[in-house]
Amino acid sequence: MQIFITGGSGYIGRATIRALTGHGIGVTALARSEHAARTVSDLGATPIAGALTDTDVLYEAARRADGVIHLGVDYAEGTADVDRAAAEALQDGVGSGPYVHTGGVWVYGDTDGVVDEDAPLSPPRITAWRLENEKRVLARAATGEHPVVVMPGLVYGRSGGLAQSFFVEPGRTAGAVPCIGDGSNHWALVHVDDIAELYVLALNAPAGSVYAGVSGQNLPLTSVTRASATPPDARTGSSR
Repeated sequence: MQIFITGGSGYIGRATIRALTGHGIGVTALARSEHAARTVSDLGATPIAGALTDTDVLYEAARRADGVIHLGVDYAEGTADVDRAAAEALQDGVGSGPYVHTGGVWVYGDTDGVVDEDAPLSPPRITAWRLENEKRVLARAATGEHPVVVMPGLVYGRSGGLAQSFFVEPGRTAGAVPCIGDGSNHWALVHVDDIAELYVLALNAPAGSVYAGVSGQNLPLTSVTRASATPPDARTGSSR
């Protein structure tokens, strides 16, 4: 089996390439720079030069693959349009093969408790653009294609993720870890290696499936910030 992946040189992408190759799956990966090409190559993937805006490259790479995992995001102007065009090219290329699209649990907004994939959606403005794109992706299941959406929670581990950039790195600079608000809100956490395994499993999921990629660790923000402020050698539990 051969999988084409976008965003392979990124934080979740690197873990996903490791997971795919660990399962004996071949990987080709979009690479928009020489550094990205070296990164994915070192992980065992074959780089394909191009950017998310190169829809002809995306189409051809997807056409040659057995399945696609779309992790890449272009945060320049027109993020929603770039993502929509990239998804269309990838789905056109892979045809009836599995296409795994990346969303995010932020689209649920303030849930006031634990919810599942069937909960109403109430995204903040910054992620609202995802909804229409995901509807378009999933609608193609009705035409015999094989779309699946994975929505990662707050990804952590391997010295990366939002917790690292929001808390650990600012804490090193300022000497104190910041806490947003009173810290009583809960964050749905998932380790980067676990979300990577979900992406691999999603390749075999039924068409039209949607998965919230979380682990049941719904910690209050105060716990996240305290852990971020604790030296690694003083922590207990998993150190992944």
